[in-house]
Amino acid sequence: MVTKQEQERRVRDYRARKTVHERRRRRETRDSIVGALLAGVVLLGGIGIIALTSPSAEPVDPAATESAPATPDAADSTVPDPSLAENRTWTGTLTINGVELGVELDGEAAPQAVSAVLNDTQVDFYDGKTCHRLTTGEGFSVLQCGSLDGTGAGDPSYQYGPIENAPADDVYPAGTIAMARAGGNADSNGHQFFLVYDDTTIPADAAGGYSVVGQVTSGLDELREQVIAKGTVDDAPDGAPAEPVSIDDFVLQ
Repeated sequence: MVTKQEQERRVRDYRARKTVHERRRRRETRDSIVGALLAGVVLLGGIGIIALTSPSAEPVDPAATESAPATPDAADSTVPDPSLAENRTWTGTLTINGVELGVELDGEAAPQAVSAVLNDTQVDFYDGKTCHRLTTGEGFSVLQCGSLDGTGAGDPSYQYGPIENAPADDVYPAGTIAMARAGGNADSNGHQFFLVYDDTTIPADAAGGYSVVGQVTSGLDELREQVIAKGTVDDAPDGAPAEPVSIDDFVLQ
């Protein structure tokens, strides 16, 4: 006999698969339209929560949350079930300021965090969100993205834990994708994440390290050249990018 919990899980899994299928279909339709428009033009005339810490910078502590949902049709008060990650590897692209990054997320090593990121990509939460924080201090090289309000201070209502797949030696190699959280709180993961663009050491705090969800597999050099190299406002070692940085698109399959 199928239990109520099993029935609910099956419904969630079905809806997740349906969302992925529908989004892929919309994207294919959109790409076809864009391609047709571009062809026409030629014929006519030729985009903390989190307190990451660093010896050289004061930590930013955007632990406050927003009550508003990410999108009108997203139930952000409910943490996505870890089963959504299917204990498998997810591949895709994360496009930031026109730079396309190949990415790979490990649903086996970090099932809860990957499920949350996957759910956010399925409802297009990340599209248009900013990367509000850039650190440039020696040995502390991250770009933090995904804040709901563009400042790092607010996220939709849910938070989750535990910390998953954090490095035992506190070293986050170049290309690491990890979840941002509030300092000292292992259950404050949300929607924000950070990209490590050069080898970085982030000492664990009282709660531990930071959940590593995956890695950038291509495009990191272009990100450094076209985004990171522009630096921060007032050349601060930890602050807002000198030029606006946003997520154009985030797709996983």
